[in-house]
Amino acid sequence: MKLAELKGKTVGMCVSGGLDSKTVTKRLMEAGVNVICFSADLAQPDEDDIQNVVKKMQPCGAETVLVDLKAEMAEACFTVIKASATYDGGYWNTTGIARAVCVQGLVKAMKTRGVNVLAHGATGRGNDQMRFERYTRSLAPSMEVFAPWRDHELLKEFPGRTEMADYLATFQIPAVVGMKKRYSTDANLGGLSHEAEDLEQLETSMLIVEPTMGVWPQDAPDELENIEIRFDKGRAVEINGNRVSPFDAMCLANDIGGRNGIGMSNALENRIIGTKSRGVYEAPGMELLNRGLQQVLQATLDRRASKLYKNLGSFISDQIYDGRFFDTATKAALAAVDTLTEQANGVVSLDLYKGNVFFNHMGELPASLYNEADSSMEASDGLNPESSQGYADILSVEAVALAKAGQFKGDS
Repeated sequence: MKLAELKGKTVGMCVSGGLDSKTVTKRLMEAGVNVICFSADLAQPDEDDIQNVVKKMQPCGAETVLVDLKAEMAEACFTVIKASATYDGGYWNTTGIARAVCVQGLVKAMKTRGVNVLAHGATGRGNDQMRFERYTRSLAPSMEVFAPWRDHELLKEFPGRTEMADYLATFQIPAVVGMKKRYSTDANLGGLSHEAEDLEQLETSMLIVEPTMGVWPQDAPDELENIEIRFDKGRAVEINGNRVSPFDAMCLANDIGGRNGIGMSNALENRIIGTKSRGVYEAPGMELLNRGLQQVLQATLDRRASKLYKNLGSFISDQIYDGRFFDTATKAALAAVDTLTEQANGVVSLDLYKGNVFFNHMGELPASLYNEADSSMEASDGLNPESSQGYADILSVEAVALAKAGQFKGDS
């Protein structure tokens, strides 16, 4: 959809309050387009006050609607954690899952205001343009999508930040260009994605990033910190003896994990459009809660169930990254994860130290498959070692047949 086609329509502009948001909003209004701005409250840790987005957009003259999606974002984080759905480099898909939450919440709000076109500020080279497009069409097939930074007219008019600032200055709209940043950041409750600018160069260390949700491991305290997490069906329901909602759990885990340098990663991820992108990511809470969950799953899943779980996590991660969270295949995979984590109940104690997570102890595991007697190397009432001879003989039948047939290429 092009700028010239928007006149007479009501456009819901997804905004962050930044230079891009203000420029596009004002430009559309000057073109005679009815614009209503929408912003999602995803508990962004880089925002001191989410109301600042509304204040920043006010000079443009369009109404800004703030949609509270903190609880939905927390629930989405729990879904990703439960499936262990990490992407390339251990990236916790924080931006990918946030787009699903954001578009679902904003489209719902836009419908109540008669919006028939969703506009977003994603670039024409990244993943988010595909996510905004697909989620909008999935959730509201009749709603059209306008991508300003794929529009030839706007790209020609605003090739850079200076041109945007100059344009806004003609309307006395504040625009801070400032010094060139070393990287850009996208944030939500689940974590932060840092990319672009200096991070595009592989010669640049990930340590140029200044953590927002915590510290680098070398700057963490010089002492262990213990955390105890109770899981019920794969979900964290208690932290350090206190009942927690998903939102409270994420906030607390972010604080504890962050100050101990947990959840920092670097990735050269494979983008939806086929290119690779370098990013540095923070997700202390998601990493910490999942590390606890992994301990419970090791006790409750058998070998084949564990392999299936890992395969499902990889599939779900790709679906989230590709903007397919609401697809039937994703729902089916998540239902399977629910089955596999049905018995993931227990209490896990972990010690944290400078980016490391150490197992302390675990208990209250009614579905645990671990039997100390069976596993012991000492005399016990567990598995009779003599009974293993028959199984070893059966396994040997195939090995002998392969050897006699000359199918082993080793020394004879």
